[in-house]
Amino acid sequence: MRTEAPPNSTQPRAAVGVTLPIYLDNHATTPLDPRVLESMLPFLQGKFGNPASRSHSFGWEASKAVDLARQQVAHLIGAAPEEIIFTSGATESDNLAIKGVAESDCDRGRHIITVHTEHKAVLDSCKHLEHCGFEVTYLPVQNDGRVDLDAFGRALRPETILVTVMAANNETGVLQPIAEIGAICRERRIAFHTDAAQAVGKVPINLAAQNVDLLSISGHKLYGPKGVGVLYVRKSSAVTVAPQIHGGGHEHGLRSGTLNAPGIVGLGKACEIAKNELPEEACRIAGLRNRLRERIMSELDGVTINGSIEHRVPGNLNVSFAGVQGEDLLTALDDIAVSSGAACTSDHVEPSYVLKALGLSDDLAQASIRFGLGRFTTEPEVDYAAGRVIETVRQLREF
Repeated sequence: MRTEAPPNSTQPRAAVGVTLPIYLDNHATTPLDPRVLESMLPFLQGKFGNPASRSHSFGWEASKAVDLARQQVAHLIGAAPEEIIFTSGATESDNLAIKGVAESDCDRGRHIITVHTEHKAVLDSCKHLEHCGFEVTYLPVQNDGRVDLDAFGRALRPETILVTVMAANNETGVLQPIAEIGAICRERRIAFHTDAAQAVGKVPINLAAQNVDLLSISGHKLYGPKGVGVLYVRKSSAVTVAPQIHGGGHEHGLRSGTLNAPGIVGLGKACEIAKNELPEEACRIAGLRNRLRERIMSELDGVTINGSIEHRVPGNLNVSFAGVQGEDLLTALDDIAVSSGAACTSDHVEPSYVLKALGLSDDLAQASIRFGLGRFTTEPEVDYAAGRVIETVRQLREF
């Protein structure tokens, strides 16, 4: 049960260069990059044509902009433009990939492999397929959050038609060995899908080298707009996807519906920026993440970093604080936007299934905070956040 905040707790004044509240929840969503907004504005005003309108200049202009965005997305991940299917976001892309492959390839087999720590969009899609007669193997992860490749190999069967393993976890930021998994799948002619919503734009993606057949992207995870995403589908006779939304035959017949031209333009621009700036940006954000980690761990005991540090997206830090309720810590840190690994309902708090899969106890999983640093995070903000966390944890432990 959540306790009250400690008496006489004080909130330090923000340091110079820090505007409160501070946003450190970039895994939930990222702020729209001003350059992305600038690219979108014309298509929210004068250039409002439907890209499917082929008989006048309004439609041609919108269609040309969508084609450019398709190229920008493809360039970021090492794909061909015709392999890019625009959707409403990674959740839809995950559903289309998983259900689409299952439906189109069910005559060859009905076995699917995924991982216990996947996003709910993947897990719930797999649960749905179980009700439809498919068998799903849910692989465990090691204590560092990564899949054991030997265990993966043992799970494969002659009737396995799909493997879906996320590139980067949304809670721990842990990077899975997708190149190795993809190579095994390619050798056996098994479709390999990865939810890369937390990886694209943050770490390099090379689909050819990583042997990926299907990949999901969400615009708002890489400083683009909400409500737009991508499913990459490799051009190959070995990879077929049955459409899940019918009506009009848009996007090569895989995803019908009028294209969100402003959102697509914004996503394309976000991918272009990421392609140009990723190496330098990733290095800077990783430095800030390490600064936050070192400050917290040098001044507090009973602190655990959840998941592999070596194999991790640059901006993620998932930390457990022994002897503290995560909800109390979140409540006290009301000037810093962070998130807990706990999934709250109206009357109780469940510990994170992702952290429990890493071997954490319920108490420690509920005492965890996810910090998500991003493009617009500054060093003074990191220092302020570290100081607030250290002071608040000490107060809660005393209380």
